[in-house]
Amino acid sequence: MTSRLQLLVILLLLQGCKNDQNDSGSPQAHRANAITLTNQQQAIAGIELGEPGKKTLKKVIKANGMLDVPPQSMVTIAAPMAGFVKATKLLQGMRVKKGEVLVELYHQEYIQLQQDYLNTLSQREYLKAEYERQLELSAENINAQKTLQRAKADYQSADISLQALKARLDLINISTQQLLDKGIQNSIYLYSPISGFVTEVNVNPGKFVNPSDVLFKIIDPEHLHVELYVFEKDLPMLQTGQAVSFSLVDESKERHATVYLIGKEIGPDRTVRIHCHMEKDYPELIPGLYLKAWIETSSHAATVIPEESVLTLENKHYAFLTADNATFNLVEIKTGITDSGEVEILDQTPFTDSTRVVIKGAYTLLSMLKNMEGD
Repeated sequence: MTSRLQLLVILLLLQGCKNDQNDSGSPQAHRANAITLTNQQQAIAGIELGEPGKKTLKKVIKANGMLDVPPQSMVTIAAPMAGFVKATKLLQGMRVKKGEVLVELYHQEYIQLQQDYLNTLSQREYLKAEYERQLELSAENINAQKTLQRAKADYQSADISLQALKARLDLINISTQQLLDKGIQNSIYLYSPISGFVTEVNVNPGKFVNPSDVLFKIIDPEHLHVELYVFEKDLPMLQTGQAVSFSLVDESKERHATVYLIGKEIGPDRTVRIHCHMEKDYPELIPGLYLKAWIETSSHAATVIPEESVLTLENKHYAFLTADNATFNLVEIKTGITDSGEVEILDQTPFTDSTRVVIKGAYTLLSMLKNMEGD
């Protein structure tokens, strides 16, 4: 229906142009690539005029990427020793604080390890006393040197065993001082090493877990950043400190970041990884979201006209210009960057201070001009 209405408008205008030509004797298409319309004809055709504007245009590199966090902001929790899950309150998406209990585990090996430590501690105290006694006897030349050396070796061996057992207890978060004060405990507890959000939960009460099993994953979104992938051909134009605008896929809201690091390795897909820091925190964002971005490499002042004014014919660009608001000349123009619906004019020769440009109805004018030339 729309195309039929446009065709009707063009036919009416052409008829009006012909009538004017018969009345005045001067053709409306009085020279090639020019057409003259009355104010009424312009109104019917929906012709609107405007002036070229000035704008700072940005040359940008388009890139895709995702939101990510640095390795130190993402932790995987595993059990240092095999055991059974006794209790956990965590759910995916919950926030945890650094040092908060994540899970309680139990196993007879935990009890055995504590028993071995207490037995070795007692044995070491006896061997230490024996070694000190042999030292006194050796000083008085009462015992043999061999006996002293054996006592020293036994004491040192027990001391090493005790240190190793303490290290193993530290791994399962059992304090040796607490063990001496309160005795053997049946369970061990795993604590969160960072503050953040739980992104993965793989345990439930009664489940047996091995040291190789992933129990939880926790992410700290405080250091969320933008990871972009830029093709190698664009690499020479990149440098740290450049401004970045980005938005999530299928979203129009624009956010801002800055190029912080440029990768030194080209991937199999011939792209380079670019690390960007966001200008401020965006609480609604989470790691893993895909995004599209524009990296600003340079900017310059330019003369622009609306994109709707530009006509493309046989790989060339044209616009209708007028100096008297009545005669419209189809002029070839040299265009540059397109930004936010406006096109840069590289050669400003056709434009003067009095030049106005057709900003709406350019294709209608073109159709009228071609039809009149055909007549």
